[in-house]
Amino acid sequence: MSISFQIDATSGPARAGRLATPHGVIETPVFMPVGTLASVKGVSQDILEELGVQILLGNTYHLYLRPGVEQVRKLGGLHRFMAWPRAILTDSGGFQVFSLNELRKVSEEGVTFRSHLDGSSHFFSPESAMEAQIGLGADIIMAFDECTEYPADGERARQSMELTLRWAARSKKYFEEHKEEVPWARDHVGPGVPTWAGERKLSEGSDDKKITEQNLAELRSAGQVGTPAPTQSASTQSLFGIVQGGMDFALRKESAERTIGIGFPGYAIGGLSVGEPRALTRTIVESTLEHLPADKPRYLMGVGTPEEIVEYASLGIDMMDCVLPTRAARHGLLFTSQGRISIKQARFAADQGPLDPDCGCRVCRRYSRAYLRHLYAANEVLAQVLNTVHNLSFYLDTMRSVRHSIALGNRAQLLSGDRSGVKP
Repeated sequence: MSISFQIDATSGPARAGRLATPHGVIETPVFMPVGTLASVKGVSQDILEELGVQILLGNTYHLYLRPGVEQVRKLGGLHRFMAWPRAILTDSGGFQVFSLNELRKVSEEGVTFRSHLDGSSHFFSPESAMEAQIGLGADIIMAFDECTEYPADGERARQSMELTLRWAARSKKYFEEHKEEVPWARDHVGPGVPTWAGERKLSEGSDDKKITEQNLAELRSAGQVGTPAPTQSASTQSLFGIVQGGMDFALRKESAERTIGIGFPGYAIGGLSVGEPRALTRTIVESTLEHLPADKPRYLMGVGTPEEIVEYASLGIDMMDCVLPTRAARHGLLFTSQGRISIKQARFAADQGPLDPDCGCRVCRRYSRAYLRHLYAANEVLAQVLNTVHNLSFYLDTMRSVRHSIALGNRAQLLSGDRSGVKP
C-alpha cells in the first residue's frame, strides 16, 4: 500500500489518527495550507516546517499552466522542485475548471477550457488529469470530477454525479496503469526521506561530493537517511475518489456507495462551499459521512473557517484545506483567540499589545498590533508575510488542540474549540 491509515482515538464520531504517506506520517485531523503554485504565498518552506505543516495542497490546473507539468517532472517532481520534504496533495483541477464558467465546455470526454492567463485553449480529461498529477508527483492525488454548481435541480445534479462516477472509473484505470511513473519513485530511499535530502547533507562543505550507494549506506547506518522502501510500488502515490451529488441527500448516498464500489484508499467530499448556506453544508457533510467507510481517510474539500474546521473534525472529517487563512491575511483579516481582527483599523495604530496574547507564534511573540497595522497601511510586503504566518499558526494550533481533545476523549472541549491543549 502507498498509504496506511490508523485511528488511535475517538470522541463521538471524531477521530484522531495517523496517515502514513511516502513523505511522512500525518497526524489527523489535519489542516492543509494551500500552495497553489508550489508556494504558500509569502511564506518560505523552512517557516512552514517550523509551524508544523504536515502536508501542503498544490493546484494541478495552475501548475499545468505555469511552469508546466513536464518541467516539474524533469526537475524531480513537486517535492524536489519546491524543496519540500513532507507530504503533498494535489487536486485534479476540476474545481478550478468549474470556476472558469464561460471559459469552459464540458463533454463526456472531458473539459475544454481557456487559460485565465492568456486565453489559450486546453483540454482536461480524467486521463490527462491523472497524467498531470503523476508527473507532479504528490503523495495523494484526486480523481477528476465535475463540481456541481449551486443551485442545481435534481436532474442536473444526477447528470453531474453520473459523469463524475464515470470519470472516477477512468481516473482509477489510468492511475493503476501508470502509477509507477511518479518522478520521485527512484529517488525515494525511505519513509519521509527522499535521496535528495541525503544528497543535500552530503554536499555540505563540499562542492563536488555526489551521493553514492556507499554514501547512502553510511547515512543509513548513522540514522540520517531511512532504509530503502521494499519495492517501488510501496512508495508511490495514492488516488482518492470524490463524492458529488449536489445538495441532494439521496444522490450523495448513491455517489458515496458507487465511488466506494470503484475502490479508493481514501474519499473526499466535494461540491460544497459553492454558495450554499453553511447549515446546509453541515447537513450534507454529516449525511455523507454516514455512507463512507470508517477505516479510510475522509477529506472535506475547500473548507473552511476556524469554527468550521473544528465542527467538521468533530463530525469525523480527517483532512481539510482552505485558502481562507492566507487570503484573509493578505487583506489584513487575522484570526485570534479573541475573535477576528481587521488590523487595518485605525484603533490599532498605537496598540502596543501582541496580536493574540494566547498565541505563541513568532509574530505574536515579537511584534505589536501597532507595528502590524503600520506595515499593512504602508503596503509593506512584510505585512503579508507576518499576517500569513500568524493565521496559519492559528489554524495549525487549532487542529493540534482538536487532536489533543479527541485523544483525551474530551468532546466538550473539542466542540468548544478550546485551545488550552496548545502551549504558547
